[in-house]
Amino acid sequence: MLPHETRQPLPHGKLAENALHFARLLRGAGLPVGTDRALLMLQALRVAGIGSRTELHDVLQACLINRAEHRALFDQAFRLFWSEPDRLGQTLRMLLPVAAAGGKVRRSGSRRVLDALSPSQAPLHRALELPAQPAASGEGGWSEREQLRKRDFESMSTAEYLAAQRCVAALEPLLAQIRTRRASCRARGPRPDLRRLLRESGRYGGDVIELPRRLPRTRTEPLCVIVDISGSMARYSRMFLHFMHALMNAATDLRVSAFVFATRLSHITRELGRRDPDEAIERVVRRVEDWSGGTRIGSCLHEFNQRWARRLPLASATVLLVTDGLERAQTELLEREAQRLARSCRRILWLNPLLRYRGFEPKARGVRTLLPHVDRLLPVHNVESLEQLLLALRSTTIPA
Repeated sequence: MLPHETRQPLPHGKLAENALHFARLLRGAGLPVGTDRALLMLQALRVAGIGSRTELHDVLQACLINRAEHRALFDQAFRLFWSEPDRLGQTLRMLLPVAAAGGKVRRSGSRRVLDALSPSQAPLHRALELPAQPAASGEGGWSEREQLRKRDFESMSTAEYLAAQRCVAALEPLLAQIRTRRASCRARGPRPDLRRLLRESGRYGGDVIELPRRLPRTRTEPLCVIVDISGSMARYSRMFLHFMHALMNAATDLRVSAFVFATRLSHITRELGRRDPDEAIERVVRRVEDWSGGTRIGSCLHEFNQRWARRLPLASATVLLVTDGLERAQTELLEREAQRLARSCRRILWLNPLLRYRGFEPKARGVRTLLPHVDRLLPVHNVESLEQLLLALRSTTIPA
């Protein structure tokens, strides 16, 4: 327990060791906590002393983190580390889903903090999962990474799902470049830069020392992502949101507009733009009211076309429509809005997890309605399909 009576200097015993263990916990959870910050923390505790739990929290926060986006992770780690002595039991309880208001099911903590609190090297949640299935015949020579790339998100265990998230976060963005009407001066280019030529020749009395050239500028193609988060798509949509979060943080010049829908459309670009992936997905879940609900593709596309199509740079953008296409009603509305969306953007890539089945045929009415209005139909059920998506997004330079 923390003393509350009077301030006293930091002893050299258990409290100093616990403070250093807490700094290592933050480092294991992914925060940039170096040795210099740990030493600064010990010096600050010696000067400030310990008056209350709140003061300890403020001193550790001021010394160990320097970014606003790290506060949520720090607060969770502080609450776990400095509250109950039975930390292992509390961590096990946090791994279970918690029922929130409105019937939502959420998890109350970041996986990285829970893994850092684990007493062993392996993540704690691996003890809770089912044993892995044996490999099929002919797969004995495959590496574990290759098997993970080809495994369906729906059939993954908890540890495999987290490993797939790390693989997705490590993917390099390969995006198309759009050639703009502006040009920049280069040593080599298709056209001479006459303005720069006149300026340079004036400095040397009319002599031409070097012939400057002009090269057209390029910018990354904007993306618009519309993700189905209905009950049949929940597992795939959550992984795809992790994929988009990694893409937005890897490409600094990428313009992304992100939307999710089930029975209504929700704009989540700001929530998905958080640096921490766990915090970003948690904010998205809190923002959306119909997670794992029904599906109304036609009405949600109608709302997108009415409210957002003119606000976004859709004329040069690629729209990623992530859905299984299982629209049970209003196929006339779906066809009309899909046709309108196809006229508004450069191309539509439909990502459908049902393509994981070899015998897939477009028999559903919603699938048959959407097919004529999309440019490509791609799978989105494993890490390998996301790699194929990046290759599909990359193409030759697009003219303005």
